[in-house]
Amino acid sequence: MNIGVISTRLAGHDGVSLEAAKLVTVLERMGHKVFYCAGELDPNGPPGVLIPEMHFETEENRWIREHAYGHTEAPPDLRERIERLRAALRPQLEAFIARYHIEALIAQNVFAIPMHIPLALALMDVIAATNIPTIAHNHDYYWERAIYRTNCVQDILDTAFPPDLPSITQVAINSLAIRDLQQRRGIPSVLLPNVFDFETPAPTVDKYNADFRQAIGLSEEDYLILQPVRIIRRKGLELAVELVARLDDPRCKMIFTHHEDADTAYLHELQAQAERLGVDMRVVSDRIAPQRGERDGHKLYTLWDAYPHADFVMYPSLYEGFGNALLETIYFKKPALVNRYSVYAADIGPLGFEFVEIDGHVTDEAVAQVRALLHDPQRVRRMVEHNYALALEHFSYAALERALRSFLPAP
Repeated sequence: MNIGVISTRLAGHDGVSLEAAKLVTVLERMGHKVFYCAGELDPNGPPGVLIPEMHFETEENRWIREHAYGHTEAPPDLRERIERLRAALRPQLEAFIARYHIEALIAQNVFAIPMHIPLALALMDVIAATNIPTIAHNHDYYWERAIYRTNCVQDILDTAFPPDLPSITQVAINSLAIRDLQQRRGIPSVLLPNVFDFETPAPTVDKYNADFRQAIGLSEEDYLILQPVRIIRRKGLELAVELVARLDDPRCKMIFTHHEDADTAYLHELQAQAERLGVDMRVVSDRIAPQRGERDGHKLYTLWDAYPHADFVMYPSLYEGFGNALLETIYFKKPALVNRYSVYAADIGPLGFEFVEIDGHVTDEAVAQVRALLHDPQRVRRMVEHNYALALEHFSYAALERALRSFLPAP
């Protein structure tokens, strides 16, 4: 079957693009041919059509977005400009479908987050006119984001995010989203959690990354407490700083690998907290890059070079749509602390994973558990192998293939 994947962007390391790439891998393994259509394409991705107007950061779409949200009164030409771009996009989408003889579509978040209203409307028009079988892969809905709550386009949101059409199968990445869509719109959906290639063993320490600890100033005796997430408030990183402080062990070093898209004010708060509590906190993002290489005379490592050296991973997020970094932690067989964010409590924890858990605040018990794990490698080994086996069952490419077979249209 020829399957078309449509989104505003299918490139880079954002969550939607990464999950789309995983789908492509599995779909091709199943014998399907996949084609991309987006406003930005990965040069190494599947063949497809680049339509620049589909990108969410075009000047016209930015104007529409800025005037649609945060206001209850629409400027006189807002609807006209939405309709003009909607009309311009529709024939381009139709041409993509015709060019590659597309038999089914996968809309990646197009109908969930309303960052590109005209694209959602144009794609809805095409699907309604053709009844082409479509999977709406919805990663996060607009009502989950405060930025969209005040708007002057509620009628459009109620119609197209997502549209209720007979040829569309709505797919959500967690059970809470399934519940919310049913309650809000009366639209049923199916579960497709995020996955990871657990069938392929994770990279380990090799000749290139063997000196990673030395490069960031750590000794072999230090405990590398990894923070492999963006520095933004919903990640709850102040909880991790507090827990490390309460470990009261100078060998514990907090290593932050990300700086892009960081909330600078939040970072400064974390640094002040760490200094006040005597925590050795280091942001090493200047040594981390998407690919290995060199910059300004310094060797660059990837995040996957950092994981093998970690002794423990902190995942104190307050909110996550799913939790890709948690899957990555399981993949690299590392022990972790998890704050029981809602999706974890609903869909991940009940499967039987073993983590140090907290519920919004650091407890003496959690501190004691982390301390014990740092000193008990045999217990860690049993824990991480148990977690890996569970992830292989529930969040692997094989699990994704089973799910896809259950709701992909028949060829």
